[in-house]
Amino acid sequence: MREILGRRRRLRLRRGRRPDHLGAALRCATEWDWPVLPGVGLTAAGGRGDRDRGCACPDPECAVPGAHPFDPGLLAATRDPRLVRWWWTNRPDAPILLATGGSAPCAVSLPAVAGARALAELDRMDMRIGPVVATPTRWSLLVAPYSLEQLGELLYAKDQVPSSLRFHGEGGYLVLPPSDTGTGQVRWEREPLAGSAAPWLPDVEAVVDALVEASSSAPDGGSRLRY
Repeated sequence: MREILGRRRRLRLRRGRRPDHLGAALRCATEWDWPVLPGVGLTAAGGRGDRDRGCACPDPECAVPGAHPFDPGLLAATRDPRLVRWWWTNRPDAPILLATGGSAPCAVSLPAVAGARALAELDRMDMRIGPVVATPTRWSLLVAPYSLEQLGELLYAKDQVPSSLRFHGEGGYLVLPPSDTGTGQVRWEREPLAGSAAPWLPDVEAVVDALVEASSSAPDGGSRLRY
């Protein structure tokens, strides 16, 4: 009986524990060599609770509440653990933003429903993929760094590319777990392997090829990536 009560107590503690944004940001910057910065975050409107939280930026109609750079700007992204520690010590709940491109990971994202279908189809095809970031609205497949020129040549060579795809490359950013944004909690749908150095990332062309094939392989002639 004592053992059962102890397990229940530990479970309650875990459920009530705040996500460790600082630890996650330091892991990205120091273990994985990914440049990060804090997002603008959310603010409570009138102190009425989570449902009334909006973006902390000055734009009342912000399209991506909490999930974008503001102060500091995107160019401040760093791998320096001292700066990362200072940022998240002062703002422990700030979202974690990855500055994509250059030598950092890039991503291909889809609406959440299409993303779930795509992953199921890629698994069926035995396609090896890297980490996948999920929000309630979009899923992002992390890929190896690519330049805008490489992306342009890749898309030009394709007969058709699903219109639901978005590309997060040079000069872009991606919100990483365990951030909380205006659309909800950010999580790993496919988490980087524990104990590894920088997570393995597939080539963007291989991922786009697989997504194009998955999109056009629906039995009814439609797209598996529709939403």
